[in-house]
Amino acid sequence: MSKRRVFDIDFPTNAPSPSGAKQSDSGAKEPESRRGPMATAITENAEALRARAEAEQCIRAENDRLAHEFVRLKKLGLVVDRLPLERVETSKLVRDRSVAVDPDLEELKASIREIGLSNPIRVEETEPGRYQLVQGFRRLSAYRALFEETGDESYARIPAGLIARGETLQGLYRRMVDENLVRRDISFAEMAQLALSYARDPETVGNTVEEAVGHLYASAGRQKRSYIRHFAELLELIGEALRFPEAIPRALGLELKRRLAEDVKRAAHLSAVLQHAAPDTAAAELTLLKEFLSNVGREIKEPNAAPRNSGSKGTAKTTLRCNVPTGTVRCQARDGRIELAMERDFSAVDRFRLEAAITAFFAALEGDED
Repeated sequence: MSKRRVFDIDFPTNAPSPSGAKQSDSGAKEPESRRGPMATAITENAEALRARAEAEQCIRAENDRLAHEFVRLKKLGLVVDRLPLERVETSKLVRDRSVAVDPDLEELKASIREIGLSNPIRVEETEPGRYQLVQGFRRLSAYRALFEETGDESYARIPAGLIARGETLQGLYRRMVDENLVRRDISFAEMAQLALSYARDPETVGNTVEEAVGHLYASAGRQKRSYIRHFAELLELIGEALRFPEAIPRALGLELKRRLAEDVKRAAHLSAVLQHAAPDTAAAELTLLKEFLSNVGREIKEPNAAPRNSGSKGTAKTTLRCNVPTGTVRCQARDGRIELAMERDFSAVDRFRLEAAITAFFAALEGDED
């Protein structure tokens, strides 16, 4: 049996501590803390998870910020995308543009071909991938026409600003109207037709033309709103017989409405005349309307009524000349008709003076009979 040897080793009392060893305040050496591989792996994994959680939190915060910014821009109509034409519908709002052929559409198409679309249309997303047009009916029509004519895929999609869901129907109408209200090429008849359609729509808040005009054209002046109401009344009287109402100037439309309101028979007579003539151009229709006004004081006849036989009994007439301070007046009177003619431009005379003179003329005739 071997003996166990014991060696005595004397360490210096002031010898430096080994690297990594710690000493207490009393000078006693503390044992070095040691971790096993498992503890190290757990610590490193925890630190990685903590860093990942912090990164994910930053990403979520950034996503929230971007989402709020997207919604804000969408509400302002500043989010633009290129949408397929077939996904844009125009059924939700009654347009304030006439559906007749637009003579200026060719100019818009030429501009789009040369420089593209400068002002995107505005749409509301009704369901995923489907949109309703709010603003830009002419621009959408131009893109559709270009794609149909050329087959170019660059016209198959149109730049469109996306409006956030949830806006009221009244708000969408205001968006459409206000854009066109500042343009000078939209007619009073088109604005009046929109007011009539708005008043008839059960989903809108206005039930009368007065309320519809007040809501849709709140941005317009009081006088302009009055004109729109008069045109709406004109369309209610003869709108179904008109083919080109958007071509009626303001002054002519207001005078027509005034004359038709004086006698309910006149509206039926004018409608019959328009339907019988069936004008194929705006100029021809305007000529008929002007002729009606010039003849409004005459006896209303049916458009297909046969002319009276000048040789039949009861067609006696009286012809005379009368000298007045401004010249000689030639007068011809017959049953139901009287004509005055002289070398003078009566169209230059104020309308109210003419009315006063005619009233005085017939008052004098009635006085003579008494």
